[in-house]
Amino acid sequence: MNAGRENSEGAQLGALVLAAGDEFVPPTAEAFNLPPIFGWVTKPMLLAVLSVIIIVAFFLLTTRKMSIVPGKAQFLAESLYNFGRNNIAREQIGTADFLRFVPLILSLFTFILVNNLFGLVPFLQFPTMSHIGFPLALSVLVVYPVYHYAGFRKHGFAGYLRNQLVPPGAPKFVYILLTPIEFFTKFVMNPITLAIRVFAAMFAGHLLIMLFGISAEFLLLHGEGLLKAISAFSFAGALAITFIEALIMVIQAFIFALLSANYIGAALAEEH
Repeated sequence: MNAGRENSEGAQLGALVLAAGDEFVPPTAEAFNLPPIFGWVTKPMLLAVLSVIIIVAFFLLTTRKMSIVPGKAQFLAESLYNFGRNNIAREQIGTADFLRFVPLILSLFTFILVNNLFGLVPFLQFPTMSHIGFPLALSVLVVYPVYHYAGFRKHGFAGYLRNQLVPPGAPKFVYILLTPIEFFTKFVMNPITLAIRVFAAMFAGHLLIMLFGISAEFLLLHGEGLLKAISAFSFAGALAITFIEALIMVIQAFIFALLSANYIGAALAEEH
């Protein structure tokens, strides 16, 4: 009887997936492997270049004719700058050293933000950071060498290693275990986890939006009876996830810039 009931339930489940002779195929990671548009150039590459053009053009145009009473565009540009300067760089790096790192922190924040928001723009609809190579390049090739270079320059080679790997106050025998852990964390895992955070959020969010959107379209076009009505819930789910994802896109850009500034501040700090 159990086997018969399971077969019946399986048939009912199959009826939800199969309709009018068509089979629902959920999106997978393969959906992110976009073919080249021309040569070896892919859509994410073009989006990354487009984001730089948008950011540079925005700040050039909004700061070309500065006024004491700013207009909306100038106000937005100043707000972005002040946010990167005061709320991220100065808070995490410290008042003595933060100014020279403001351009880097602001660039990271705006670059990641624009590339994340591309996932919501019609016709573009692809968050560049959902390809691990982009956040990994920013983390390993930009943030990682900058904060270690800053630390070595301020403390010297031996002083910086001692500052990072031998935190004061621990019993001497603990350093046998603590120093390798600190080395693995500071010199190996920090840049990797920095990249994975934004990548995982953008990948999962975009995948969920695709899943709900494709499900709604499939149920509406191929479903029968009640299934067509259920498609409205899938559309509503896709819309709700889109709003949530928009918030996450901003938060992830902030977290990447915040942690980058935090790593720089930790490298420059006198004590661990």
